[in-house]
Amino acid sequence: MLVPTSDIPHLRKTETGQQLIVNGRPFLSLAGELQNSSLTSAEYMDTVWQKLADTHINTVLGCVTWEDIEPVEDEFNFTELDKVILGARKHGLHLVLLWFGSFKNGISTYVPPWVKTNTKRFPRAKLRKAGGVLQTGDVLSIFHGEGCKADTKAFSRLLAHLKEVDGAHSTVVMVQVENETGLLGDSRDGSVAAEKRFLEPVPEDLVQFLAQDWEALHVDLKGNLEHFKTQASPRGTWEQVFGKSPHTDELFMAYHYAKYINQVAAAGKKEYPIPFYTNVWQNYVGEDGDNDFPVVVGGGGHPGDYPSGGGTSNVLDIWQQFAPSLDFVAPDVYLNDYATSCRKYRHRNQPLFIPEQRRDEYGVRRIWVAYGSFQAIGVSPFGIDTLEPNTNPFTKHYGLLESVSQIVLEAQTRPNSSVGFFFDELAADGSDSSSPVIKHWAGYEITIERCFVFGKAGPGAGMVVHLGGGKFLLIGWGFQVRARSLSPTSSFTGFLRFEEKIVANQKTGELRTLRVLNGDETRSGIFAMMPNEEPDYGGFPICVTIPARTMIAELEVYSVEEADDV
Repeated sequence: MLVPTSDIPHLRKTETGQQLIVNGRPFLSLAGELQNSSLTSAEYMDTVWQKLADTHINTVLGCVTWEDIEPVEDEFNFTELDKVILGARKHGLHLVLLWFGSFKNGISTYVPPWVKTNTKRFPRAKLRKAGGVLQTGDVLSIFHGEGCKADTKAFSRLLAHLKEVDGAHSTVVMVQVENETGLLGDSRDGSVAAEKRFLEPVPEDLVQFLAQDWEALHVDLKGNLEHFKTQASPRGTWEQVFGKSPHTDELFMAYHYAKYINQVAAAGKKEYPIPFYTNVWQNYVGEDGDNDFPVVVGGGGHPGDYPSGGGTSNVLDIWQQFAPSLDFVAPDVYLNDYATSCRKYRHRNQPLFIPEQRRDEYGVRRIWVAYGSFQAIGVSPFGIDTLEPNTNPFTKHYGLLESVSQIVLEAQTRPNSSVGFFFDELAADGSDSSSPVIKHWAGYEITIERCFVFGKAGPGAGMVVHLGGGKFLLIGWGFQVRARSLSPTSSFTGFLRFEEKIVANQKTGELRTLRVLNGDETRSGIFAMMPNEEPDYGGFPICVTIPARTMIAELEVYSVEEADDV
């Protein structure tokens, strides 16, 4: 089937980054990832599709496994996948297919039996243990060509099939190439082939890239290149060029993993060039995490505790340079600081997509930061198919985002035009870990903070969009906005108009005024309040804080300028 490239899903550059284009229009992905193997069963998915649609999900992430489509070498079977694609299409849902090929979570458990059992043709990586013992890992070694060759063939057949069955429909909008690639259990492969490569001179293309692109490198990568930077003309083995360190091992693995994955991705791109990415099991470089879980729970802070060589921030440049067939590298965000992860993975202005994250209230509040502050093309809570829509916290948040998706997409194209935020539950002792957000727009200082109540303040989340001049669109709940003119001659800043809005046309983003808010609803013109659905009155006999309704409002502020006395 001949499908024009302009008609298939693709990424389009904007002034602020890139947007996902589906069926010719910008598309805001409100996604959810299934449990690991859910998408391998059309029968199971028939019990899930409507539940996902009722959660306001428009994009479903699920796997296609190498072992399922090529159980016998050169015998491909896409029957189950075709049924799944039809099921998604029937329910108006798009798909992001996760290729579980050579690697899934740092191991090779989804390769076919004929790969698993033929270790001569498909050698395993060797993990270096105490006393010089080499332990066979449950993962293919990337230093032997047969594994990559076989994976490449299977992936290219998959993409050719997708073009044939879906090229005219765009049900599948992106493909993830492998899953959380890297080596677990050691900072580098200790096999004979790997050792030989490690003792060879560092490839010239890597040395030149690091030297010539130094100023643009991620700060986390620069931190591991002190030995490299001290050399006037770095040449030699990996340890001679980069020093003896687990991070040298990680750099070595990252370069070769990127080359491996790029070979697989490039073959798929030739068949069907929709957007490709790979995802990352993150480390903890330069941050404390986003919760109280110990670092070791999420993979620790050393290469091998997390998959060594995967696209973590301290080797992200390597992946971006040496896996050009990937459109971007995407972070899985569970325990890392959410906003920090978003910021790190906008490196080199690549688009932000979070393919895995927490699915609870704590996690869903944070998605507004991704969409509102970092122009995310999508986020995706993991294990979404085992939650019910009426108790799934994403149902409410995605429902609101769905209604204003065109407004969000338009704001994402304008630099510094929006900000996303969240306010977590107060601690048991009443302390607040969520700070106010302050932005300067059009000569005004806009402060976004937790919404006032007489009782216990609740959580909140949302985004504020600057519409131009003194106009702002407020989306979300549990927060309030106050404004202060930055003009030195301003003697007063107030609210000119505060209107609750409702979506009149979701496709165009047109809003209409439902009612005008004032008086107690603004605390007498001081705060533009966007309350929770059940604000706590704390026993106060007058209900001055109204419950949230549409969760969309437009605020216009003004400043009184007074001349000096004559």
